[in-house]
Amino acid sequence: MSVKPKSRNKVTIKIPRVLYTQLSQIVEDSGFNSVTDFIIYVLRDLVSSSREKSAGLPEGSLSKEEIEAVRKRLKSLGYL
Repeated sequence: MSVKPKSRNKVTIKIPRVLYTQLSQIVEDSGFNSVTDFIIYVLRDLVSSSREKSAGLPEGSLSKEEIEAVRKRLKSLGYL
């Protein structure tokens, strides 16, 4: 029997089950494959926004493609 080595590229983050349940409901019809995918998307967006602010980039400096991707995601989440 062989044992797979633990992935060194990922870590486990614990969140309250109530929050996980709420996120599951959001993800259900959103186009995301899992709560994990949704959380990764949100955190990457947060980090990206933080980097833009610290780099002194003006707000709203998204490309047309990025704006369209955000609109599509918001529509799939039911916000538009």
